[in-house]
Parts: sequence; structure tokens; C-alpha cells
Amino acid sequence: MAAAYQDYPQFARDFLFYMETVRGRSPKTVAAYAQDLKTFFRFLLIHFGVVDESTEFSDISIETVSLDLIRKATVSDLYEFLHYTASQRSNSPAARSRKTSCLRTFYKYLSNQQLIQSNPTEKLELPSPKKALPKYLQLEESLELLRAVSGKYPLRDLCMIVLFLNCGMRLSELVGINLSDLKINREHPEESTVLLRGKGNKERIVYLNAACLDAIDQYLPQRSQIVEQAKHFDKQALFLSSQGNRICNRQVERIVEQALRNAGLDQKGYTVHKLRHTAATLMYRYTDTDIRVLQEILGHSSLSTTQIYTHVSNEQVQKTMDASPLATFRGNRTKAVKQTSMSAAAESQVETTLDQDDKEND
Repeated sequence: MAAAYQDYPQFARDFLFYMETVRGRSPKTVAAYAQDLKTFFRFLLIHFGVVDESTEFSDISIETVSLDLIRKATVSDLYEFLHYTASQRSNSPAARSRKTSCLRTFYKYLSNQQLIQSNPTEKLELPSPKKALPKYLQLEESLELLRAVSGKYPLRDLCMIVLFLNCGMRLSELVGINLSDLKINREHPEESTVLLRGKGNKERIVYLNAACLDAIDQYLPQRSQIVEQAKHFDKQALFLSSQGNRICNRQVERIVEQALRNAGLDQKGYTVHKLRHTAATLMYRYTDTDIRVLQEILGHSSLSTTQIYTHVSNEQVQKTMDASPLATFRGNRTKAVKQTSMSAAAESQVETTLDQDDKEND
């Protein structure tokens, strides 16, 4: 990691090193922190006039950023930074929220190390991200996807998609599975599990259902064929590339993309991560899964993250409306048949009102 951030000031490199080694953040998370800090440092250099505003943003060196410059920033300056990322860099609320979290963590670290006297992020509020419902495959679409798997190693590819759709695992978690992480009990299949390593190197155990066990059983002989044909192979990895290496994230993405094309689902915005959404949504819709059980399966640290899957579909809304005790009522709105004792004038007024309502609501 040290070589990757040589252009950062020492206190920033120390922070990134601390996040990875002490706080146990993944290299991907640390890289995201590093990019956010670089953007922030470049903004400060422009904001405080250290570099000319006409300088190309990507050409600004951050090596000269000092602790004095960091100390100079107030909460107002931080809000200006967030405004800049929205107006000049087209950052979404979610991206600005991530930058805010990065700054909070960074300034807290500097404060704990007694490198700054006051922490401006203590009064910095997180931007409110847009609450979007997760995109997921319907049940029939999921089955179409499973039936559409093809390629050089179809049993491997099918096994990966089966695990995605049944276990709700992340891409990095699937790629990181080792053979030793599988605990398969032939006498008591219901006790079969897989160990997953999630965000922040957190481990969790997920039970494997019959579909997962069957897919794994079918794939393992094919894995042996890959091993026999490869000059070198990864002894630990469950999923191997044709060269015998642990399969990479991008290759899995390409495999899923191809399967989506085969199934005619490639124009709907589905991705590998949407398979995780699909697993969570289908589990919640078709089982009596408690939300906290779903939280444990998905490896969410916060229950609020899991609660997004408790959304209801249009189909569920329609069923609820149809189940109303008044749903079968059929009134007679013609003047020919008089069902009440109201006067003809009153009945005519009701008819007029109903007709007006119908026209307004069409």
C-alpha cells in the first residue's frame, strides 16, 4: 500500500495505513478513502488560493498539503466542498454522503492523534441520500436466468449464480470462497454451511440449501478437470478460471452478463449485485423470514439497511386491495332501478356527482 500513495502527505498515508491495518478496512475501501481525500485536498488548495483556479483539477499535486491547511478548514469550508462536489463534479447524494463519512473518520483520526486541536466535522451533517427501492429479478426471471447459463464451464457458472440467488452473497464474498470454507454434511444436509468474508473482513456462516448443495456437487468434478488441464492452480479457491487461478470479479461479472443476454434480460439494468437484491427480496416475499434473520444472512451491520427489502410489490398491493371486505360490492347507479327511498332530485344529484368524479379521475 505504501507505494500506491507516495504522492500523499505523510499524515494522510499514516491514516490510510491505520484504516487498513488497525481498523481492518478492505483495500477497496481504503482506496475509496484515498480518492475522496485527494479530491478534498485539491479542493482546499484551490479554495484557499494555494493554486490557481484555472489549474486543471486532475493536475493538482497534493504532496504540498500541510496540516496547517487541514487545520484551517472550518465546517463552512466543508459544506462548500460538498457543494463543489455536487455542482462541479456531479456527485450524487450517496457519493457526497460517502465523502462526508470519509472526512469524519479522517478528522477524528487526526484529533485522536492530537494533530489538530478542533474537529470541524463534529457539526457536519450527512447529506440525505435518495431512498431508492432495490432492483431485482422476478421469480420467473430468476428461473430463466438459471436455465440460460452456458459457456465453456457451465456447471461452474451455474453454481455461482445459484449461490448468488440463494445465499444473497456479495461478489467479493463468492470470489473469496475457499474449499475449506465449505462444511458439507452428507448425512444431515440441513447442517451444511459456507463461511463468507464480508465487508471489513467480517465473517459469517450461511447455510446451504438443497439447490446450492446440488450445484456444488455438480461443479466439483468440473473443477477437477480445470485443475488437471492447468499448469498451476490455486489449491484453496473454490471457483477457478480456465488457467487455474482464483476467478476474478470481472470474469464473474462477464459470466452473469452473458447469462442475462442469453435469457433476454440484458436490457433491464440487472447486474451481479442485483442478484443479491433478488435473493433478499425473494426470501422475504416467499418465506416467513424475520427481518433480523435476513439481516444475518446478508451480513448487514445495520438493520435499517436490511429493511429496504421489506418493500411490497405492486402485486402484493393489488392482492391487499382485492382482499378488502368491500371489494365485491356492486352498486346500481342507473335511475331506472330505485334501490333507496331518496327523492328523484337527490338521486340525480348523486349521479351527477359520481359522473364528475369519474371524469376527474380518468
